[in-house]
Amino acid sequence: MFYFFRKIRLQAGLALRLAVALFLPALLLVACGGAGESSSKAVVMFCAAGIKAPVAAIAKKYEEEYGVKVQLQYGGSGTLLSSLEIAPGDIYLAADSGYTDIAKGKKLVAETMPVAFMRAGFGVPKGNPKGLSKLEDLARDDLKVGIANPDAASVGKFTKKVLSKHGIWKNVKPTVLLPTVNELANALKLGTVDVVVCWDALAHQYEEIDFISLPEFEAEKKNITVGVLKASKQPTEALRFCRYLTAKDKGLPVFKAEGYEIIDGDVWAKVPDILLFSGAMLRPAIQDTIKAFEKREGVTITPVYNGCGVLVSQMKAGEKPDAYFSCDVKFMKMVEERFLESTLVSANEMVILTEKGNPKGIYKLTDLPKDGLKLGFAHPQKSALGFLTKFLLEDEGLYQKVVDSGNIKMDSPTGDFLVNQVKTGSLDAVIVYKSNAMASQSTVDDYEIVGIGRPNAVAHQPYAVAKNSQHRYLLDRFFDAAVSAQGKGQFMKHGFRWELGKGEDKKEN
Repeated sequence: MFYFFRKIRLQAGLALRLAVALFLPALLLVACGGAGESSSKAVVMFCAAGIKAPVAAIAKKYEEEYGVKVQLQYGGSGTLLSSLEIAPGDIYLAADSGYTDIAKGKKLVAETMPVAFMRAGFGVPKGNPKGLSKLEDLARDDLKVGIANPDAASVGKFTKKVLSKHGIWKNVKPTVLLPTVNELANALKLGTVDVVVCWDALAHQYEEIDFISLPEFEAEKKNITVGVLKASKQPTEALRFCRYLTAKDKGLPVFKAEGYEIIDGDVWAKVPDILLFSGAMLRPAIQDTIKAFEKREGVTITPVYNGCGVLVSQMKAGEKPDAYFSCDVKFMKMVEERFLESTLVSANEMVILTEKGNPKGIYKLTDLPKDGLKLGFAHPQKSALGFLTKFLLEDEGLYQKVVDSGNIKMDSPTGDFLVNQVKTGSLDAVIVYKSNAMASQSTVDDYEIVGIGRPNAVAHQPYAVAKNSQHRYLLDRFFDAAVSAQGKGQFMKHGFRWELGKGEDKKEN
């Protein structure tokens, strides 16, 4: 009965603290007659209480450097998650990526960034006077045990999960059930309890506490993750602070000094400048995504569109793009040692494009050697399209016949130039990607698209981040934007076929 009423009192106290945390800033602004210049720029961050020390220090440094105040509101990860739907804010930092995943699933959080790792274990008084060494010790009758509320705090939820998995949860009778891991540490420090389950990084911040690792907890370290809220009124400023927080030369060293295991992280830049190499055929599918991403993130992306043969030559000559969106896997393979593992995104069919009405009667590949035709192909060394065109015709036994016919009147590094030549009447037919044909606003009126329908008449587009890029996590977020529902729509609109998530089997095609 004591446990039941104590739990009720604790939860009531939690509700009061949450109400004060959420609404006091607004009341203060009203009392002061509105926000001043610095307040109007303030970023509101909901932060897991157990991560208070490093985040507060980083927020202070950020304000000193850039004049932007970060208003920190602390609580258990679960409690804060509940508040996201009703309280205005910009950033959510949880002690466990599971909470940010839930927030994303509820469409409360847009972008997320990994920060650091924590492991749970026993927090005990210095010297471990009770001699705790195993998980089952929590059920001992001679111990006063402190556990975080599983409905409020990440460490509490994790504690219940692990203890339940090993059949111990039902035997544990906690003396106190508290809403945050910080309150557990303070209870231990004051001697209210003999042992708590807490995070390693938090325990290391208290001289009076020893941390005991346990294999059951070690097997499942937790990811600290920060996310930008979809409801944020200033997402660019929120994202900028998150980049600062997770930068290897800004926020992450503070986390490390506080005992956290940190990620590698990006290098800090207030306005990162990204160099993106992209096959020219991908321009219509990604150019709008690039503009939207630049605006939201407050970054600069410089896309270089060209035939992939040209791009590969530039890389081999010393150019170092941060990322590469290739026309085809074959051209990614030529420079794969420079990049992290690539991801297949889309496919693009090759088609024959002729004048409207197809006056020359070009309906299949075998029509290409016919007398008197003016044909245009992409250059076989400068572009993936040209390379694949030659490969396709050779496989069909037609390449030499077309060459000998004298019908090839033009080659080009990119397919979009060939499309224009058909429109002006300079060429009777060209082999281009379907996206090249679909990129023209007048395709229906001015052209005839003839499908080729051969397995070799398809290019597959992979994306990869350079190993030497200083902005890997930023580029991962760009990729997420490019393959989002909106990004996918741009690919489909321009004639691409969606391949993401279909497996790796097409990478070697």
